Amino acid sequence: MIEWIAALGRSALKWLHSLGHSGYFFVDLLRFSPAALRRFGLVVAQVHAIGNRSLVIIVASGLAVGFVLALQMYYALVKYGATESLGLIVNLSLVRELGPVVAALLFAGRAGTSLTAEIGLMKAGEQLSAMELMAIDPRARVLAPRFIGGVVAMPILALLFSTIGIIGAWIVAVLLIGVDPGNFWSIQQNGVDIWRDVGNGIVKSFVFGVICTFVALYQGYETQATPEGVAYATTRTVVVSSLAVLGMDFILTALMFSTP
Repeated sequence: MIEWIAALGRSALKWLHSLGHSGYFFVDLLRFSPAALRRFGLVVAQVHAIGNRSLVIIVASGLAVGFVLALQMYYALVKYGATESLGLIVNLSLVRELGPVVAALLFAGRAGTSLTAEIGLMKAGEQLSAMELMAIDPRARVLAPRFIGGVVAMPILALLFSTIGIIGAWIVAVLLIGVDPGNFWSIQQNGVDIWRDVGNGIVKSFVFGVICTFVALYQGYETQATPEGVAYATTRTVVVSSLAVLGMDFILTALMFSTP
């Protein structure tokens, strides 16, 4: 019994140490971010690289989600004669929830793992150590521009996901099923609030971008400098980012939409 309690205590202390170390790492990223913004070319290059890494899967997934969502909503609404609400339900589902969340999960699986592998290979190749020998902090020169790039790219990808999803829903609802196109768009204009719905979705995607990019950079920077360590770090990036995004989504939804 005593040994079990001691093992539990060691695990708790290890977890607290890891939490504190990651918090210190996050503060460092925020501290170096203003200096990274002065290297505007590096930030733009990272936004372009990170966005391009996820663009194809974001567009394809958004279109597929729009197709399926329109079909499912139509089959449910036609029973009650409420097919005129199809466009509104699809729009709100995408901009409030599915757009930010699914885009963040795809971002973590595509761009996040790529960032982790990139930083991990730089550490394994001792490039980060070489920077430190030249009195260059790799967190300022390498990590901070990538952090800003990921935070900027994530809301853009989420908006693109929602936009493509709405277009996909229009294709299915209007061109295939025969829903009135004027009704499809007009009910969205009347029922979607630009600040409460779209704005909160953008805030969500920004928070998710911070989480996914931070986790990816932290796992890459703290990985063991071995091939096995890099592979394990990329797996942890997907798992930790996905769980953090889902948990934070519940908290943000409760805060944003709890009051009418």
